[in-house]
Amino acid sequence: MIHSLFLINASGDIFLEKHWKSVVSRSVCDYFFEAQERASEAENVPPVIPTPHHYLLSVYRHKIFFVAVIQSEVPPLFVIEFLHRVVDTFQDYFGVCSEVIIKDNVVVVYEVLEEMLDNGFPLATESNILKELIKPPTILRTVVNTITGSTNVGDQLPTGQLSVVPWRRTGVKYTNNEAYFDVVEEIDAIIDKSGSTITAEIQGVIDACVKLTGMPDLTLSFMNPRLLDDVSFHPCVRFKRWESERILSFIPPDGNFRLLSYHVSAQNLVAIPVYVKHNISFRDSSSLGRFEITVGPKQTMGKTVEGVMVTSQMPKSVLNMTLTPSQGTHAFDPVTKLLSWDVGKINPQKLPSLKGTVSLQAGTSKPDENPTINLQFKIQQLAISGLKVNRLDMYGEKYKPFKGIKYMTKAGKFQVRT
Repeated sequence: MIHSLFLINASGDIFLEKHWKSVVSRSVCDYFFEAQERASEAENVPPVIPTPHHYLLSVYRHKIFFVAVIQSEVPPLFVIEFLHRVVDTFQDYFGVCSEVIIKDNVVVVYEVLEEMLDNGFPLATESNILKELIKPPTILRTVVNTITGSTNVGDQLPTGQLSVVPWRRTGVKYTNNEAYFDVVEEIDAIIDKSGSTITAEIQGVIDACVKLTGMPDLTLSFMNPRLLDDVSFHPCVRFKRWESERILSFIPPDGNFRLLSYHVSAQNLVAIPVYVKHNISFRDSSSLGRFEITVGPKQTMGKTVEGVMVTSQMPKSVLNMTLTPSQGTHAFDPVTKLLSWDVGKINPQKLPSLKGTVSLQAGTSKPDENPTINLQFKIQQLAISGLKVNRLDMYGEKYKPFKGIKYMTKAGKFQVRT
C-alpha cells in the first residue's frame, strides 16, 4: 500500500517525509520535479506519475504538494482520497495547514500520521477518533510536554473505535446544542465569444458543523433531491434510505465534517450567474489595440455578486496597457503579460467596466488569437443549481437544537473566450 509520504513546498524543497513500510529514497521525487517543470501551473501536475519501480500520487493544497509513494498497483482515487483526509486532519488540528505550522508542530504531525496509516493501510481517518488518540496541541500542553518530556498521545483507546458508529465518540455534552449546514457550489464553465455556453457543470458540497449532546439521529430532506447527480456520502449516511426516499438519515460525527459532495452536469440545469461584454481588437497596421470589458450579473435571483476578480493572459506581443476601471483596481505585469482587475462587488445599476488601449511591439503582426478572460466571484445565500434544504429533524434526544442553513455559489474554472 502506501510506503512513504513527502511534503514539498512551492519552491521544490522536501520539508517533511514519513515512511511506513520501508524507507524510500528522496531521489524518487526527481520524477515528480520533472513533471512539475513540464506543467505550466502547480494545479496541472499529473496526479499519478509512474516511475520504473514506484507510482507517485499527489494532491496540491495550501501551496503544498502531498506526494505518496506506492510500489504495487492500487486504485489511485483511494490514495488521493487518503491524502485529502491528511490535509483536512491537519487543518482540523492546527486551524490552518501551512508549511510553517507543520514545521512548528512536527511531533504531532508524525504522531497523527502514525495513527492514520498502519503498515501502509488506512486505520483511523476520522477526526474525532484521532483527537482522542492524539490530543490537539495547545500552548499549555506544549509547555507541559517540554518540561515533563511527555507526548500528546492519549492513554485510553477511543470510545468510538469500539462502537458501531466509529465516527462519533460517546458521552458528548454541550451547553448550546447547534447544527449548521453550508451548501457550497462551485461552477465551472466555458463561455464562447457570442456568450453561448460551451460547457458548464456544478461541483457542490454540504459541509456540516454539528455540536449536539448525546447520540442524535438526524434526517435532512431536500425540496428537489432529483437535481443531485453522482453523489458521494460521508460514511455516517444510511445509503438504503437515500436510495428509496431521497432523504439523508445519519448519526453525525461530532464537530466539522463533509456530509456529501455532488455533481450537476446537465447543461439545462446550470444557470450562468454572470456575463462579460468584451471588445478586444488588434489592428494589423497599428501598434495600438483596443480593450474593453464590462461585467454584469444574470440569473442571480436578486442576490449580489461579490469578490469579483478578472484575470487575462495577454499575448506575448503586448508591451503595455493603459486602462481606466470604472471601479476597483487593476494591474498589468509587462513581464508575465498578466492583466488582473479586482472588481469587488457588482452594482447592477452601474456595471463595472475596464476600458483603454493596448500597446504592441512595433513591426510584429497582430496576435493570432484574442486572450481568454478568467473570472472569480462568489454569491452569498444562493445555490445556483436551485438545490434547497426542506427540513432538518432530530430524533433520539429530547432537547431542541438551534439549526441553520447557509448557501454560497463561487466560481471554479470560469472562462470567457474572446
